[in-house]
Amino acid sequence: MADLLVRGVEESLVRALKKQAGEHGRSAEAEHRAILMAALLSPPRRKLADLLAAMPDVGSDADFERQSETAADTDVLD
Repeated sequence: MADLLVRGVEESLVRALKKQAGEHGRSAEAEHRAILMAALLSPPRRKLADLLAAMPDVGSDADFERQSETAADTDVLD
């Protein structure tokens, strides 16, 4: 396993790392490894536009048209 040395890290970032590590019950070094793993080895998040474009083209726009409602239809307490 290789070692990694990061220089010039702002003190506020180091404090935040240590705080988060404490919240997760691990050392700052272990937290740093977990953050790197999550950022670099997790599958990339897909963009909303890509997800929408991948949806199948079924039905027509008329299937989703809003039906007009009358006052009698919307009064659910009668």
